[in-house]
Amino acid sequence: MSAGTIILIVVILAIVAVAATVVSTRMRRRTTERNLVGPEYDRLVDEVGPRKAREEFGKRRRRVDELGISPLIAERRTGYAGQWDTAQQQFVDAPAEAVTAAGALITAVAADRGYEVTDHDQLLTDLSVYHGRYLDGYRNARQTTARAGEATTEALRRALLGYRGLFLDLLDSPEGDGQAPGLEADPGTGQVPAQPPWKQVTQGRHWKTRQQESSDVAASRP
Repeated sequence: MSAGTIILIVVILAIVAVAATVVSTRMRRRTTERNLVGPEYDRLVDEVGPRKAREEFGKRRRRVDELGISPLIAERRTGYAGQWDTAQQQFVDAPAEAVTAAGALITAVAADRGYEVTDHDQLLTDLSVYHGRYLDGYRNARQTTARAGEATTEALRRALLGYRGLFLDLLDSPEGDGQAPGLEADPGTGQVPAQPPWKQVTQGRHWKTRQQESSDVAASRP
C-alpha cells in the first residue's frame, strides 16, 4: 500500500471521527435540552416544527441569560422554605388559602431570583428555559387556584404538589454554579444534613384536613 493511500485513509478516518463527534455532541445537547425543559420543548416542536422550536428556545435562553438570574443565598432559601412549611401546615384547616399562599410564594421566589414577574405569560416563557419540567404542574395548579373556592380538597392537594415541584426547583442553585449552600454541619450534632434545609419540606398530616384526620382515627379504632 502506497504512502499516498495510507494518508488518504487516515484523512478519511479523521473526517469520519470528527463528524461522529459533532453528531454525538448535538444529540447530547438536544437530549439535555429536552430533559431540562420537559414537555415545553415538545410543545414548541408541535406548534412550529423542530427548527423553529430550536430558534425560539435559543431566543428564550438569551433573554433569560440577560436577566441576570442569580441563586438565592442559603438564608433566603431557608426563609422561603419556612414560609412554604407554614402554607403547607395551613392546608390542614384552610386548603384554598394554603394553595393561594403557595402560588404567591413561587412568584416571590422567582422575583427574588431575578425573573420579571409583572407579566405572567412572559414569566412562564422565561421559566420554560430552566424550569420547564415543572410548568405543566404549575399551570394546572394555577387553574385550580383560580377556582379554589369550588375545588375539592383532593384537587387542592394536587395543586399544592404542582406548586411544590416548581418551588423546590426555583430554590435550587443553577446547574454548574458549584455551590451547595445550606449543607454546613449542624453546630449541635456536627453532622451534615442529608438534604439542604429548603428541601426538608414536611408532608404527612399537613396534606389532610382535620375532618379527614378524624375519619382516619375513627376507622382505625376496633
